[in-house]
Amino acid sequence: MQRTLLTLTALALALALSAPASPRAPAPGPALVTATTFVASGRGWGHGVGMSQYGALGFANKGWTYDQILAHFYSGGELGPSPVARVRVLVAEARPSVTVSSTVPFRVRDVFGKIYPLPAGDVVVGPKLRVTVNGALTELAGPILFMPGSSPLALDRAYRGQIEVGATAQKLSAINIVGLEQYLAGVVPQEMPSAWPEEALKAQAVAARSYALAHRLGGKGFDLYADVRSQVYGGIRGEHPRTTAAIQATAGEVLLWEGKPIDALFHSTSGGTTLDAVEVFGKAVPYLVAVDDPHSALSPVHRWGPTPVAEATIRKGLKLRAPVTALKLTRGPSGRVTSVQAMTASGTTKVSGATLRTAAGLRSTWITALGSLSLARPGGPAVYGKALAVTGKAQGVKGAVLSQRIDGVWQQLPGLSAKVKLLAPASFRISAGQVAGPLLKVPVAPLVRLGAAARNLSGTVKPLAAGTTVELQQLSDGGWSTLLEAISDEEGRFAAVVPEPGVYRARTAPAQGFAEGLSGHLEVQ
Repeated sequence: MQRTLLTLTALALALALSAPASPRAPAPGPALVTATTFVASGRGWGHGVGMSQYGALGFANKGWTYDQILAHFYSGGELGPSPVARVRVLVAEARPSVTVSSTVPFRVRDVFGKIYPLPAGDVVVGPKLRVTVNGALTELAGPILFMPGSSPLALDRAYRGQIEVGATAQKLSAINIVGLEQYLAGVVPQEMPSAWPEEALKAQAVAARSYALAHRLGGKGFDLYADVRSQVYGGIRGEHPRTTAAIQATAGEVLLWEGKPIDALFHSTSGGTTLDAVEVFGKAVPYLVAVDDPHSALSPVHRWGPTPVAEATIRKGLKLRAPVTALKLTRGPSGRVTSVQAMTASGTTKVSGATLRTAAGLRSTWITALGSLSLARPGGPAVYGKALAVTGKAQGVKGAVLSQRIDGVWQQLPGLSAKVKLLAPASFRISAGQVAGPLLKVPVAPLVRLGAAARNLSGTVKPLAAGTTVELQQLSDGGWSTLLEAISDEEGRFAAVVPEPGVYRARTAPAQGFAEGLSGHLEVQ
């Protein structure tokens, strides 16, 4: 009986696969799947305005003094005395609590000026500003000021000076009130290597001092942030003897323009020429003009690239919804990018060169070359054993090759486009030299065939193992719904009888590493 059943099933399958069917017109296929990597090369690191730090290094190596270095990069700026002796630096913000500690006895003062002694150790402060004084937990009127004993106070790290703690909307902030020179001692080593020549460190100290005073904030209760919103401030942990000596050698000196501290912008590497402020800010600044920087070549990023940047990174950075298909650059007089048109299928978005630099994570806006590597394939999964077209494209990039990952090893394919028959999920990439371009993953669906002899449906599914459930689905106004199921045998065959005319297809759920499998559509009378 079993043998007869298998014979009848095989006969039905042969009849079904050879019988003419009446498929409906196929629906439009899914859109192409694409992956793109932009490839950028350029010069310099940073915004390019003001003093180039590698330029300062080079001039110091040539015997220039710090005042000569500053005069070169800040045209017309004059050295003069600082109008400020101390600063207020925000070192903690919007915290539920802060812990102020000292290794020796210290003191705390409330807003009315009353001072309370504190033993060595930790003081945990919450929004109510309660501190244990004289053995009792006491709520102090804030902001409250912690004053050091013979050793520095610490928050998350040790700081010179005093620490003020205040509460706003149940959140705490902490401000380090510190002498300007002590503040700089925790800043300069974060901005310039302490091993550099003394005159370069002095130039950095004056620039950082001038920048700090020019960027003091108003109306916030503090002058400066402790991070890149102002300058990175490392507290005592960030200090180094060589930079501290350079700060002391220039103590109180700032660069002035018309009697006020200048906005002494600085950056790592100019790329050969600094940038006029008018090109960046749209407004001329008399002491921030373009000057030659012959020692920029000392920097390892005087020239950089080619640097790959995934299209998805740029899309996310620019907050675009559709993939970026092209970038059109507009350059200023210096050759740096001033604006960019990011093109997508849904339109064009214009952004500044600085915005693109941030979004793409590039070292500067001095982009000397921009190309792209891209891969495309038909949408949806490939079908087991059927040819798939993978198309690569290289624009502005030489030596690009297309490769497929086989048994864990990338193997080069002939040309930038290929037709391949896939028997398992696969990965492709396009690359050029050391630049790895986009990765294109291709899922594979089993090959599902369906035929009909009257209402007897039968077919095959490959390469899934025997016992695979095959859903026979019918098309209705509400879409596809499963009418019945069949189980495949050792050779991948299945069969079923449908109860009524209609349009049918066979489906297998994702399994065994393969994607959903679908047959063509059949119209059964």
